[in-house]
Amino acid sequence: MRVPDPVVEFGDGVDPAEQSVLADAVGLALMVVLQSLNPAERLAYVLHDMFAVPFNDIAPMLERTPATARQLASRARRQVQGAPAGRPDRVRQREIVDAWLAAARGGDFAGLVAMLHPNAVLRVDTGGADSKLVRGAAAIAGQAMRYRATATFLAHFATVNAGPGIIGTVDGRTTSVLAFTVANGLIAQVDILTDPQRLAALNLSPEATT
Repeated sequence: MRVPDPVVEFGDGVDPAEQSVLADAVGLALMVVLQSLNPAERLAYVLHDMFAVPFNDIAPMLERTPATARQLASRARRQVQGAPAGRPDRVRQREIVDAWLAAARGGDFAGLVAMLHPNAVLRVDTGGADSKLVRGAAAIAGQAMRYRATATFLAHFATVNAGPGIIGTVDGRTTSVLAFTVANGLIAQVDILTDPQRLAALNLSPEATT
């Protein structure tokens, strides 16, 4: 279970040289939303909206009727339209991160579930066999409850892949990067990178703690 290399941004401003990085990050966020669709929705949307394939041709591929294929594409389109489309609201990003941390640290299972889309996805990339994919709000909240912050753990707010994120450090060493994908006010996906080699290569220097 490999998550994409995170694009991390600290601070409130983006200079001209960083604009292309931000654009790439928005593209990553859109990719994450596409991955959150079920296979039938994704195929119907991509073939019709991106390649102009008629629904009459898409239907046999999905073993569905043309009307059902149209409905699948429409449902996927609504989710994609909720993907980040520009410079994100940093205040709202910080609120999401703060709420997640407070609920996780306080053992607020119901609070975590309330922040998650019912079909949310959690991907944990450790770089090893214990990487995992978890689906569903309750299951993800249960996982978050297991990773309570220790006394030496510090959480730093950052923009990760154009969305709200957390950089976790212990004794000044980066131990995790969390990227949240938010759609319609709910967390639809959480990517967690804990692979030590990949984290070291990022050479992160968090500047603001939560």
